[in-house]
Amino acid sequence: MRRPPFVSNLGLVVLGNLLGGTLAFVYFTYLDPGGAADAPLAGWADVAFFVVTFAAIAVVGTWASRRWSRPLLAAGRAMAAGTPAPAVLTPEVRRLALSLPYRLAAISAAGWVLAGALWSILWPWLIGTFSVANAARLALGIVGVGGAVTTAFTFFAVERAWRRTLPVFFPGGVLGDLAGAPRLGVQARLTAAFLLVSLLPMVVLGALATSRARAVLGADPAAAEALLRGLLLVVAFVVAVGAVAALVLSRLVARSVAEPLLVLEAAMARVGRGQLDTTCPVVSHDELGRVTSGFNQMAQGLRERDRIKAAFGKYVTDEIRDEILAGRVGLEGETREVTILFCDLRDFTPWVEATPPAEVVRSLNGYFAEMEQAIRAEGGLVLQYIGDEIEAVFGAPVGRPDHAARAVAAARAMRERLGAWNRARVAAGQPPLAHGIGIHTGTVLAGNVGSADRLTYALVGDAVNLAARIQTLTREVGADIVISGVTAAALDGRVPLAPLPETRVKGRSALVEVFAVL
Repeated sequence: MRRPPFVSNLGLVVLGNLLGGTLAFVYFTYLDPGGAADAPLAGWADVAFFVVTFAAIAVVGTWASRRWSRPLLAAGRAMAAGTPAPAVLTPEVRRLALSLPYRLAAISAAGWVLAGALWSILWPWLIGTFSVANAARLALGIVGVGGAVTTAFTFFAVERAWRRTLPVFFPGGVLGDLAGAPRLGVQARLTAAFLLVSLLPMVVLGALATSRARAVLGADPAAAEALLRGLLLVVAFVVAVGAVAALVLSRLVARSVAEPLLVLEAAMARVGRGQLDTTCPVVSHDELGRVTSGFNQMAQGLRERDRIKAAFGKYVTDEIRDEILAGRVGLEGETREVTILFCDLRDFTPWVEATPPAEVVRSLNGYFAEMEQAIRAEGGLVLQYIGDEIEAVFGAPVGRPDHAARAVAAARAMRERLGAWNRARVAAGQPPLAHGIGIHTGTVLAGNVGSADRLTYALVGDAVNLAARIQTLTREVGADIVISGVTAAALDGRVPLAPLPETRVKGRSALVEVFAVL
């Protein structure tokens, strides 16, 4: 069974501190035990004290780490058992997930401070070699040098390893507002790494040169020569260890910045190719993490835009949808010339009374689907369904110079579709349906109409009323498609028409010129 990631991180911390502690022990007990040529080397007692103290500090650090991480471990186990993430990932758990590298680094630093106190004060006092100068030298080397480098290594190594698990606690890829979560910015981590790899080696070498120079001043020639030979060995050790530490830390810091950027770059490329379901894992709480979170929110916005676009496309044609979403169509209201189409089922009420409601709804939905396809195919917009009636417009909200011809073409396609649909109904043992279509071209006010909470795109004007009245004429004149004289004039003779007697419609005193579409 695979170990939990948190346990693996603890092992990484213990290993890093063991390596740092061993180097510090070797240096202060064998290479530079006291700054003098005749300083005694470490014995078995020193080795035993080092083993016991390191084991004790490691046990205490592991206990402290597990104590504060209990909610984190419980959340991981719950999600592994199938508990939904929103029920487990509380703000506190997510803050703990972000703070794990910081807490383990802090525990590591505390361990080095404790080790410095034990080796610079307690152990020299126990063996009778305590002095303030030597205690200061040991404390500077153990805490200031070894502790700083090992703590930095712990932080960056654990952070990099933890990045494989951290996205589990942010499944949506969005950090959100997590007050109290620690954050080490990119500039701060680069500055810290620079100081560690450049300043600390100079401090160590300066302290070594100073202490050996003082020892040489009061030593005889043989002792002075021994001190200088020892200094060369110590300098070589410091340079070698410092170079390795600088290389490791530099590589860890560089990867901590470069790897998230490379992942983000790849995610941006996928979005650019249209893969809007792409998400980028959140792996930190610094500028990179916020940029990644912003990218995920942007991708989510693009996905929502596409969903809205697809839903909007069910109400209008793709061209009209794109024009409106691009902001090239004014919806606040504008006067324009359009062609209005009204379509109404004949003998609808008797049919409804004689038909089960479920069958009525199925038939209406099938009829409306057929008619709307014909309207949309010619760039028309269905404004509303009123019972069994359809109101559509051509030439708005996107203006078209041939809106009259398109409306008539749509009406003729509706006639053909109704015929095919009726043949299928008759074959299924259902009665055929008939409708009448009235079309008129005129000037209207087009725009959003409604309340502050609900709007609809509508047409207002006498042309709308006239189109509706012409539709009612279809029953009287015995034609299924009737158009006004204004619409007929706009067709330029391209559609076969049959003139009908001029008639007076309700609400108008003047006679209306109408034509039947053959």
